[in-house]
Amino acid sequence: MNLDECKEFCRKNCSCVAYTNLDIRNGGSGCLAWFGDLVDIKELYDEGQDIYIRMASSELDSKRKDHKILIVSLTLSLGMILLCTSFAVCIYTRKKIYAKLRKTGRNEDLELPLFDLSTISKATESFSPNNKLGEGGFGPVYKGTLGSGQEIAVKRLSKTSLQGIKEFKNEVIFIAKLQHRNLVKLLGCCVEGEETMLVYEYMPNKSLDLILFDPFMSKLLDWPKRFQVICGIARGLVYLHQDSRLRIIHRDLKASNILLDTDMNPKISDFGLARSFGVNEIEANTSRVVGTYGYMSPEYAFDGLFSVKSDVYSFGVIVLEIMSGKRNRGYSYMDQRNLLGHAWVLYKEGKSLELLDNNIIESSYVSEMLRSLHIGLLCVQNNPEDRPNMSSIVYMLENEAELTQQPKQPGFFVERDVLPSDTSSTSAYASSANEITTTLPQGR
Repeated sequence: MNLDECKEFCRKNCSCVAYTNLDIRNGGSGCLAWFGDLVDIKELYDEGQDIYIRMASSELDSKRKDHKILIVSLTLSLGMILLCTSFAVCIYTRKKIYAKLRKTGRNEDLELPLFDLSTISKATESFSPNNKLGEGGFGPVYKGTLGSGQEIAVKRLSKTSLQGIKEFKNEVIFIAKLQHRNLVKLLGCCVEGEETMLVYEYMPNKSLDLILFDPFMSKLLDWPKRFQVICGIARGLVYLHQDSRLRIIHRDLKASNILLDTDMNPKISDFGLARSFGVNEIEANTSRVVGTYGYMSPEYAFDGLFSVKSDVYSFGVIVLEIMSGKRNRGYSYMDQRNLLGHAWVLYKEGKSLELLDNNIIESSYVSEMLRSLHIGLLCVQNNPEDRPNMSSIVYMLENEAELTQQPKQPGFFVERDVLPSDTSSTSAYASSANEITTTLPQGR
């Protein structure tokens, strides 16, 4: 009988407490088993024979638990090592971008004022929560007051945001070279130690979305002010697309990125996702689509293609939101899944006036309102080649010449299935997972 057969013999006998080979020569043979207490074992110090003792299952479980604890400990240790490595890579990447930013600033002579950290800290009362205006992907935004009495808005880069560093560089390079009354003014920046901040002029009326979509605040925006906002945004985009030293495509134009000064003059802000174009460039492609779904053009959202016509589309969405006082997405319409489709259906039926916000319906401005709605629909047409450029849009807004171009179907036009009268639905439409960026509803 070999050792394995001896083992099986012992396992089948409940009284067996141990076993071994009877003869250890030539690999072992025979079987010697113990029953009852082990009282006849002799201890050999120099040479000996292996004895296999039967153990309680509870003792075996204890060993298994120790093994599991070891595995968990090793896993946690490995996780900590990976976390520390990731953090080190993050710090290294940040330093590389900082160095590149400083080099860019020297080479291109940005002439952008640098603020001391102590100055910004004092202006914001050590970044007091009471001075916080909001927070986005870049980081928190604070209101501050300089020693001269000038009010400022400070965007403080979050220490964990790698994308924020790239956006910071974008803002510094682009806005420092752009000067227009309808663009937010960058006063300077602060890069000191681990702190990275952008300093802007403060906009007392904050962002357009906070007023436009609020049922009480929206009453402050009568039609002349809304038309002023539309024309101001259009002039700002003409400057970006063709009149500035750089041809800039904003890529994230939306109501929350339009800031309003004391007199409700619009200022385009947030150039973190902007791209510059060469003189002969018409469009570009990206594998990483960034922006806000609902304002993105179809060709950009689906294929990553962007051009000046992408901004035109976003502008058209904002125009229709200003006219209706409602968001393109997140509002329930009986015939459509978004504001664009609803506006298109009303236009085809000759009922465009039904789209207007009740706060702006005045007979003396009806012609100007219908004209603006028409222009808005021209901007959101599905085919980018059908959309007018921004200089043509400004001309159409500021002149009363007849609009001969008729709008075609807008992008993202999806008719809603009409439900039977006895069928109910818990939501206007299914929520989408394509929300690329999230903007909190606070001003800057």
